[in-house]
Amino acid sequence: MTTSRTEESREVAPPRWRDRNRYFWLFGLVPPTAVFVATGLVWVFGLLGWQAVSPVWWWLGPLLVYTLLPAMDRLFLPDLENPPEAAMAWLEQDRYYRYCVYAYIPCQLLSLVYGCYLWTATELSWLGLDGGLDTVSRVGLALTVGVMGGVGINTAHELGHKKTDLERWLSKITLAQTFYGHFYIEHNRGHHVRVATPEDPASARFGESLWMFLPRSVWGSLRSAWALEAARFKRMDKGPWTIRNDVLNAWLMSAVLWGALVAVFGPWVLPFLLIQGVYGFALLETVNYIEHYGLLRQRTARGRYERCTAAHSWNSNHIATNIVLYHLQRHSDHHANPTRRYQTLRTVDGAPNLPAGYPSMIGLAYFPPLWRRVMDHRVLTHYDGDITRANIQPAKRDRVLAKYGVR
Repeated sequence: MTTSRTEESREVAPPRWRDRNRYFWLFGLVPPTAVFVATGLVWVFGLLGWQAVSPVWWWLGPLLVYTLLPAMDRLFLPDLENPPEAAMAWLEQDRYYRYCVYAYIPCQLLSLVYGCYLWTATELSWLGLDGGLDTVSRVGLALTVGVMGGVGINTAHELGHKKTDLERWLSKITLAQTFYGHFYIEHNRGHHVRVATPEDPASARFGESLWMFLPRSVWGSLRSAWALEAARFKRMDKGPWTIRNDVLNAWLMSAVLWGALVAVFGPWVLPFLLIQGVYGFALLETVNYIEHYGLLRQRTARGRYERCTAAHSWNSNHIATNIVLYHLQRHSDHHANPTRRYQTLRTVDGAPNLPAGYPSMIGLAYFPPLWRRVMDHRVLTHYDGDITRANIQPAKRDRVLAKYGVR
């Protein structure tokens, strides 16, 4: 469904309220420009004669995720401000906010091409380097570009929920870098329907480690996306093997992009593409793990799952990460209003809150004992001590129930 030109052009008088974060949203362009920032820092360190330590800057993406954003989240107070109801229509129509998101895409594509060049270049004397990048620098470069791809999936998430054809196609283009185009289907028509239920591959279960969740979510989401599209074509009495299949045409975009990069830079660029792609979608899936860990929608008297509410998503109001991820951490309001643009998402009562922003929780999730120590008691508290109301990992159900005194 395409939004009509009349709806798009209808003007709403601006309210007296102003978004104090309005121009901070441009910091969302930090991930897709990080490789250029890294280049500048390496060049400066070269001029200063500090070549021995300059390779650390090729790791700017991981430094951003695991160090800089967690530090900034702790430095700045959480942002608890919600836009007033009178400002909502004006905010939704203010094109500045969508242009901030659109700008991600050309930066992303330029950085990907530039990353391929750096990976394959054999002579980088203009950077003060003898020959090309060494192995450590190449790995850091690939992970930095992978961070861009992972955040790019979130950018695609913002665009893919919108009603205009342009934004939906831009969503697929953004997903092409990580070869994760099926996310466009599975997230909108799968995850949002089954969220916080055992049937959802992208909802983590209580007692399930990240390393158990990752393969289940990756393969489960892929199978779900294909099944959803196959069912759509079956209802039309058609087969799924067509370019109109949104899984296939999204994958085709990735194949064309990767094929063009291999044609230009040679087959040696393939390891770079694979590393950045896998790391990128793994970051996305780690965020999926965090967002609904242990939360469960209860069954109604009719046997159906209750409607998704604020209680079924973990939230965070840590401002630095919310700026970079377009308010993704206001996740409960997103599930209640999936087409709502990021600038209008609100923090809502009844939503369980994480002790830190997503980047801090990502690092914690890598270590299951630490994750359980921080999160399991929060799940239990959220359900007023009744662990039977949580979404428990089936293989651990008896052990978990026994631990909390349930027979």
